[in-house]
Amino acid sequence: MAASEKELITPDIIQEAMSYNAFQNLIDKCISKGKTTGTMQSDELTEYTRLNRQRMKRLDKTSELNDSLKEKLQNMEEDLIWLVLAEGWCGDVAQSLPVINKMAETTSNIDLKILLRTENTDIMDQYLTNGGRSIPKLVCLQASSLQELGTWGPRPAKFQQQAMKWKEDPEVSHEEWAEKLHKWYARDKTQSIQADFEKMIDKWSSKK
Repeated sequence: MAASEKELITPDIIQEAMSYNAFQNLIDKCISKGKTTGTMQSDELTEYTRLNRQRMKRLDKTSELNDSLKEKLQNMEEDLIWLVLAEGWCGDVAQSLPVINKMAETTSNIDLKILLRTENTDIMDQYLTNGGRSIPKLVCLQASSLQELGTWGPRPAKFQQQAMKWKEDPEVSHEEWAEKLHKWYARDKTQSIQADFEKMIDKWSSKK
C-alpha cells in the first residue's frame, strides 16, 4: 500500500526541514563552490541559482505585505506549519519564497519549513502539478497534528495558466519563457501571491 501524505510528512521530517535563513545559507554555500542545491547539478543550474539569490535578496529588502494580509496573519489563532518544497535553481521559488517568509515572520503562529525537492521526491510526488514536480509547493499543516489543511503553488493562481501557455508554446524558447516569467513577477510586485494567501488563510483558519 502506498504511503499517505500524513505518513510521509512526519515529525522527524519537520524537524529536519530548514528555516528560511538556513535555506539562504545553503544556497550561498553552494554558489561559493560553483554548485546549486540538491542532487541535480550543471553549470546552467548554478548560474540560475546565482541570479535567483540576487532576486531573493532584492525581494527580502523591497517587498511589503498589504495591510489587509498583515491583519489576517496577526489575527490567526491556530499554530500552522508551512512546509515548502523548493530548490535554489528555481526562478519561481526565488520570486515567491521571500514574500512567503515575510508572511511567516508577521505572526508567531506560522512555522516556515523548507525541504529540497530533489532529496524528497516521495513527498514531492504527492503534490504534482499536471503530473510534474513543479515548485515551490507549499503544504499547510496543523502544527499539533500535522493534518493537511491545504496547498499552494507553484505560482500565483492568476499567473499559472499564462505561464503554462508560454512554456508549452514551441515558438517560445526556454530563455524567452524565463524572461517572460520574471517580467511578469516584476510587474505584479507580489500582489497576486498576497491575494492568493488572503483567501487561503480564511479557508485554512476555518478548518478545525
